[in-house]
Amino acid sequence: MTTVLGIDAAWTSQEPSGVALVINDAEGWRLLKLASSYQAFLVENSATTARYRGSVPDPHALLAKSFAIAQQPVTIVAIDMPLSTAPIIGRRASDNMVSSVYGSRHAGTHTPNALRPGKLSDDLTAGFDREGYPLLTSEGRLPGLVEVYPHPALIELSAATRRLPYKHSKSRKYWPDDTPMARRLKLFETWERIVVLLETRVKGVAPALPLPDLSSRAYELKAFEDALDAVVCAWVGTCVVGGTATAYGDDRSAIWIPSV
Repeated sequence: MTTVLGIDAAWTSQEPSGVALVINDAEGWRLLKLASSYQAFLVENSATTARYRGSVPDPHALLAKSFAIAQQPVTIVAIDMPLSTAPIIGRRASDNMVSSVYGSRHAGTHTPNALRPGKLSDDLTAGFDREGYPLLTSEGRLPGLVEVYPHPALIELSAATRRLPYKHSKSRKYWPDDTPMARRLKLFETWERIVVLLETRVKGVAPALPLPDLSSRAYELKAFEDALDAVVCAWVGTCVVGGTATAYGDDRSAIWIPSV
């Protein structure tokens, strides 16, 4: 059996980060646990739309909890955050390569710097490395840590011509002429589409991610979105394990994107 830990990592410790654990067994890939923050993942029961504070990630605790749930070690950790074997002070070869391929489809990367994610990224990479999960920039020996990026991953999953409009904070930008409720309905339609597609790759996603109520508050929508992104990260990790993902970058950093 193989397990993948997916993390939608916030670039600061003030914001929560989604976490998803999946396993490949006789039933295929299936979801074992999903949470909207590090703290929620480390407790027994948690709601994906609850309000959580940010925190500094603890690789040892996350891996130990994953082992307790899956009863076996994690094979690969897939994180949506700029990662590198060298300090990040600006755009990397991996950022430029992904942007050259997906920029025209509105899925270029954000520019990292020494402050964001800065030390948080350095500590996360070093922490997982100490636990036996070195950063992988090409196909290599597992276990390992990989950087992933949900926007191009979802383009590949959905065979879309451009990045999917699924970020709650950008709904006004997506649909500027619509009413707030009309924008929310379109956002929910996109979320439902993504959940349905993910369910075809990882069983248990749909029941774990029921759509929030239309009257949900902003933090509830963000929590749902973080959990959704964590599942995307985990799914990309399964593609890396299965040899159906491409690494864009160099020997210092690489962003893995499914080739489906």
